[in-house]
Parts: sequence; C-alpha cells; structure tokens
Amino acid sequence: MTFSAPPRPTDDARVRAVLGPTNTGKTHLAIERMCGHSSGMMGFPLRLLAREVYDRVRAIKGDKQVALITGEERIEPPDARYFLCTAEAMPRTSGEHAFVALDEAQLGADPERGHIFTDRLLHARGREETMILGSATLEPLVKALIPRAEITSRPRFSTLSHAGVCKLSRLPKRSAVVAFSVEQVYAMAEALRRFRGGAAVVMGALSPETRNKQVAMFQSGEVDYIVATDAIGMGLNLDLDHVAFAALSKYDGRRKRRLTPSEMAQIAGRAGRHQRDGTFGTLSGTGKGDGEPLAFTDEEVYAIEEHRFAPLTHLFWREAEPRFDSLDTLIADLEARPADAVLRAAPEAIDLAVLKRLASDSLGASVRGAGNVRRFWEACSLPDFRNLGVEPHARFVARLWEDLRGGYLGADFVAARIAELDRMQGDIDTLQGRIAAIRSWAYICQRPDWVLARDEMAARARAVEAKLSDALHARLTERFVNRRTTLLMKSLGQDASALPVTLETDGHLTVEGESIGRLEGFRFHVDPDAGVADRRMLLAAGEKALPALLASRAEWLLSQGLGELEISRGAIRWQGRALAEIAFPGQPGAGHFGTPRLTLTRDLALLPETARADFEAGLAAWLEQQLEPLEPLRKLAEAARDPEAGSQARALVITLIEARGVISREDAGLEHLPKEMRPYLRKLGITFGALDIFAAPLLKPAPRRLLHALGLDPRPLNEAMLPVLAEGAWAKGRLPAGYRYAGTQAIRVDLAEKILRAAFDARSVVTAARPKERNPAFRLDLALAVSVGLEADNARRLLGSAGFRCDRARPLSEGAQGAPAPDRWHWRPRRPGERDDRRGERQHRQGGKPAARREQQDAKGKPQGKRKPPRNDRRDDRPRTAPKPDTGPARAGGAFDKLADLLKG
Repeated sequence: MTFSAPPRPTDDARVRAVLGPTNTGKTHLAIERMCGHSSGMMGFPLRLLAREVYDRVRAIKGDKQVALITGEERIEPPDARYFLCTAEAMPRTSGEHAFVALDEAQLGADPERGHIFTDRLLHARGREETMILGSATLEPLVKALIPRAEITSRPRFSTLSHAGVCKLSRLPKRSAVVAFSVEQVYAMAEALRRFRGGAAVVMGALSPETRNKQVAMFQSGEVDYIVATDAIGMGLNLDLDHVAFAALSKYDGRRKRRLTPSEMAQIAGRAGRHQRDGTFGTLSGTGKGDGEPLAFTDEEVYAIEEHRFAPLTHLFWREAEPRFDSLDTLIADLEARPADAVLRAAPEAIDLAVLKRLASDSLGASVRGAGNVRRFWEACSLPDFRNLGVEPHARFVARLWEDLRGGYLGADFVAARIAELDRMQGDIDTLQGRIAAIRSWAYICQRPDWVLARDEMAARARAVEAKLSDALHARLTERFVNRRTTLLMKSLGQDASALPVTLETDGHLTVEGESIGRLEGFRFHVDPDAGVADRRMLLAAGEKALPALLASRAEWLLSQGLGELEISRGAIRWQGRALAEIAFPGQPGAGHFGTPRLTLTRDLALLPETARADFEAGLAAWLEQQLEPLEPLRKLAEAARDPEAGSQARALVITLIEARGVISREDAGLEHLPKEMRPYLRKLGITFGALDIFAAPLLKPAPRRLLHALGLDPRPLNEAMLPVLAEGAWAKGRLPAGYRYAGTQAIRVDLAEKILRAAFDARSVVTAARPKERNPAFRLDLALAVSVGLEADNARRLLGSAGFRCDRARPLSEGAQGAPAPDRWHWRPRRPGERDDRRGERQHRQGGKPAARREQQDAKGKPQGKRKPPRNDRRDDRPRTAPKPDTGPARAGGAFDKLADLLKG
C-alpha cells in the first residue's frame, strides 16, 4: 500500500498553540480573540459545547452575525461572519476567515475521531490568526507538525487536590459522579435520589438538548449533584467543587482498560472554576468486588495534582481528500498510511467499515463514476447515532442509497419517517432510541443535495428532536430527581418554619409546588413516598404551618361545609374521619337526652385554642339540629323524669327507651301498669299493640338511621324502613331493629299491628252479632297484609302468633263449579306462660309441619293427642299472653343505658 505524505500548511507563522490543563481559560481567550477580528471560526469536539459558545458569541455580536453549524443543525444567517462548528462540520478551507481556532486538539490521538482533529490541526488556518487549544501533552506534536507555531502555556486558575475515598451518602454538594456505563450511571443517580434528593444525568447517548437541560438543572442549583460519563471532561463548563469517580476503567471499543492519568485529569479538572479550588476522589463500595476499595495510585494522584503527564507520541491521520475514481481507489486512499513519523493511520472507523461492507456486495458493483462514488461515500459517512454497529448501520445506509442514487429523497417520504418518530410516549431507553433515530434524519436533511424541501424537513426534524429531548429530560428528572427532598434540604435546614407551605384544593400541602403530605380531614399525613430521613423534615414543616391552615379550614367548614358533615359510629365525621365523639352523660336525677357532650378528637389537637372553642360550639349547634328526628325520644325521657307520671308508667317508659322504641308486650310488665295510665302514655306516642309496645314516630327511617349512627342501637338497620323484608334480606339471627318475624318474611311492627287490629275488628263484629256463641268462627280478608307485601302464608303465621287459627276451606272437587268456600278463623288466647316454640317456627320456615299442628309429647316422650282448644269465658279482645318475638329490647350500652340508669334512680 502506498504511503501518503500529509500536506504541509503554507503559513505557520500566525499559528498560536495555547496549551494547558483544564480551567486555564483557553476557550475564553479564543472567544475574545475571535470577537476582536472581522470574522472567525471555531471548531469544538461536542455539539453541546459549540452551542454554548454560539450563545455567548451571539450575545456579543448579535443574531445576524453568528452561525452554528453541526452535523444535525445549521443556523446560518446570510450575513454571518462568525461560525461555531463541530470539528466534523468545520470547513477544511484556509484563509476564508480572519480567525480560526480548534478546541481540544489533543483529541487527534483518539482512535475514533482523531483523524478529523489532526486534519483540522494541519489545514484549518485563519488569514490573520490561528489558535490551537489543547492539553500540554500536545506540545511535542505541535512542534513536530507546525515548527513555526508559537506555543503558550497557561497555568490552572485554581488548585486541584485529591480528597480520597468518600461514601455516596456523604458526598459534598456541587459534586459530579463519573461512571463509564449506562447501567452504572443509572445506579448512581438512583442512589443519589434516595440519599440526597436527586441528580442531573449527562451521557453521550443523550441528545445535546437533553444534556443542555440536565446541565442547566445542575447549574441553576435545582439539584446539587450530577452523574456523568467521561463526556463531562470535554469542555463542559460546570460549577463543580468535587469530582468522584465511580470507576477508573472503561471499555474503549476494543477492551476494558484503566484510564490514563491524562484522561483522569481531563475529567477531574472539571472540579473548581476560576479562583475556586476543586477536589477529586473515588466512591467507596465501587471497587473490584474483592473488597479492595477503588483508589488512585500515588503516581496518578501526583500527575493529576501537578498536571504532569507523558506527552503524546502520535496523532491519528486519514486521507481527508481521497480520490473518487472508483470504490477500490477510494478505499485504498482511506487506508493509506502517512509518511510523517508522528502520524499513524487511523483505525478503521465505522464509515470506512460500512463502505467496505457495501462495496463487497452487489450494491457496490453498481456504483460507477466519480460523482456517484463521492455521493456513495457521503452516504457511508452518515454517523451511527443509534450505535447499532457495522451490519445494522450498513443496512440502513444501503436502504438510504437506494433512494439517493435515483436523485433526491422525496419530501413526503422524509416527512413520514419524521412523523413516525414524533411520539413522546415511552421510557428513557425508548426515547433515547427515538432521539438517535431523529438525529440520523436531521443529519440527512442537512445535506445540500439529499432531500427535497430541505429547509422545511430540517426544521421538522429539529422540532421533533426538541420535543423528544424535552420528554427525555422530563423522564430523567422524574426518575432521578426527588425535587421535594432537594427543596427541603436546600430551603429547610434546621428551621422548619422557613418553608412556604400551601394548602391545595385537593388537600395536599405543598412547598413551591412539591407535595409534602396531605390533610385528611384535620389530620396531617406525611407523603408515603418520603424516606425515613425526609419524614422528619416533612412532619416538622407541616406541623409548623398546620395551626393557621387548620383554623382556616375549620372556619370554612362551619360557614360553607356543614353539608359535608355526617354522624357515624357515634361521632361527627368529615371526609370519613372523626372530628368529635358524641356522648350523653348525666348523673342520677340530672341527666337529659337533649344535651349531648362533644369530645374533639386528636385530629384537632393543633387547632389554636380560640378556633378550637369556636369550632366546638359550631359543631354542637349543628348536632342539635341533626337530633331533631329524636324529639319523640326526648319527650319520653322527660316523661320518665316526671314524678306525676307514677312509678309504673315511668318504669314502662324507661324500658321502652332502653329498647330504642320497641318492646314486646310480655317484656313490658303491663300487669303492673294501671289501665288509667294508658291514655297518658298514648299522648306520648306510645302504641299498645297486640304483640308489641312501640313509639310509632321512632319507626321512621330518619330516627332509626340516627339511632344507629349515634351508636345507640347497634342492631342491624334497614335504611328505608321498608314495610316488609323478603327472606334473606337480613343475616341469620340479626333481624333489623323495628321488625318482627312473619314466617319467612319480616314485617315492621307498626304494620303488623294494623294487620292484627284488622283481625280483631273482624272478630269483634261477629262476636257482637252472635253473643251467645262461644268463640264463633269469622272470616278474615288478608288483602291488607298482601297489599303491604306480606305473602298470604306468612300473614297467617303472623296472625297465628297473636292467637288466631285458620281452618282452611276445602278446595272444590274436580269438575265442581262456583266460588270456593272462605277460610274460617278462630281466636284462642294463649295461657299465661305459654310462648312460641322457636324451633317450631324455624322448622316451619324450613318446610316442616306448622308449630300449631305439631304433636306434643309428654315428659316420657310419648305423643299425646291434639290439645283441645281451652274454654274461653272471657269476652274482652285483649290476648292473655303475647308470644315472645325476636325484636326484644336492644342490649347495647351507650347513652340510653346511662339514661335508663338515671331514670330508674
């Protein structure tokens, strides 16, 4: 293979090499020198750095005079005189601009991109001044390649010193953590989120816009930490005090190797800006895995602190102006070796690998002529933004060439490809993949002869990249930054009252938009996602602000929010939480049902004293209104204390209060009540029924619900107090209050009384018409019972519990005509002490024989004949003994029990 000698620059007398470590002001000097000339151009290793300098020069010279040229972006005003470029996009011309500078020129020793920087170092020249900026290790190569160049060394503005090993949890503020893999970057950022509130993330895989936003987040102080790859060492100007290495080795594309001291210094040198000193060190817990901590050697520490490194011995070179006669000629020129001793042939880059791969198949055979060969090489030079590798990237280039060799890419085709990537959904890796893909299309759209409607398509690609970068920045921030913790650590310190806490409409307490917890009712709950350390800060911040906030909330609740209050489980509740417990205390002889006592719960402990008293008074007034449905019970309580009522009547009233308004006759002790007292009790709303004694107003839905909500009647509740409950509407053995069994159904006791009263009325009519007959049979219409929802069989069972017996009429014989004969009813009062057989009732509900027809057995177990109906000489309508129903007095404790004790006394 022939050797090619690099062309020598025509005029090296105006070349000035400014060399030195980081933080020496080299870039700042070049910007000042360029702005002093009539025109200028600077080349940078990163699009991010080019953009940063572009913004600085534009602020000095104005928008119309400054241009930005990169592979994916081109902002070039017609009258532009100052050009900021990436090294790859930097024109290779000489003498067109008064000033030319190349930053980070030591990257000529980089195996991947070194030949680009070497070519610009050799050929990029300004008419009046040329500056080469780089590390001091570049000095011998500058002397060898540009003998007449003026070399200037600049000392570092600040001191860089070794700080040893540090735990991640004790990392000082304004620190950068450097890792060399995506996995390790994410792990470090996640750890910093847990320990210190979060970190910005900078990686080469991020789009420049995303990196800009992440760096801005760190620079503005929103976070105090940044996690980055070695991309941080390439000219990013950060306000860093400390650089911590999470690893000291990296994979360079061929093998995993330890960083060289100069590479370590390039990264560590980001610590300290201007006159502020910086430190560097390593992180504990990230060693070799054998217990040995990660650490610099003494030689490496000395080299970094003193900026003494082995000089570079060579730069990589590749022919920058190959011949395009054929693909073979092109490949031969690109693989040619330089004749200069300090230059070496660049390793095979991906553009050359793709060219050789495509040239070897049928696609390469169709590329003929210098124009097509040049165009084909430009297609192969498309950067592999997606890091796919040679084969996948070669297939993408081949597909691109299929369209390009016929002319231009159609605008509709390019627009469709851009639109496919215009989606903001997905995780971090998905968005990174889309950004890499859109960068490829942005590069394609920047080519002058590849795309129709080039400017429009380039603008679309940049817009999509900006949107994707914003979405990626948001994902990174969401995942790796706990803004609340960062804010607390920055603003709170030791003074919890310093935070501006705001109560949002949804109950969240926020500090500058970040939630620190939530108010549920009047109880503050720290955000459940907060860590252990954060919880103390959040609780302190919340409790300092709560008294005023709770007072405001209490005032609003009494003025506008009373409709949201409810009584439940013996307390006044709001939003499901108890505000005040309700009790009806009293001493013997002084108790009064109408004056409940409120006990505010611990949720209101932080309420100021004045606001607390006003709130308690407001709740008491509201409760008084809510207790109006229990006015009948209040009247009973007043009668129970009336000495003129008589002891027997007072005893019955107390028993009725204990039973919450319903009691069976046999438990009422009516044998002790004089008949002349019944009118007095009826005026109080008490009904003396055939089976039950009850206060009818207390059987309405409102008082029943209120009794249940107050916790005074723990029995099951039927919210609507329906007339009849179907079988299965209540739990076994848990009949709702105010009902009694009626066969397989249950009926409200006041409606049961109406049905029974109708039966007695029907019997009395027959008895009055036939006074000489003993217990005459009568007819009974069950229409009333059926109309309220009671089944006919269950109505008969209800009547049977009051002593009515039905003789069913025989059905018409087959073929007979006419109306069937009506049932005949008799009434047999129960003897004293006779009670319902519950087992018989259950047997009846389960399909067995009715209790009234079951054979009774004597003491020896022998069955006896059916018992004959007893003589009934009495003519009054009152049953002798009522059956024992399931709706006896409630046995719950509470305010009424205390009241009963009071009244009995």
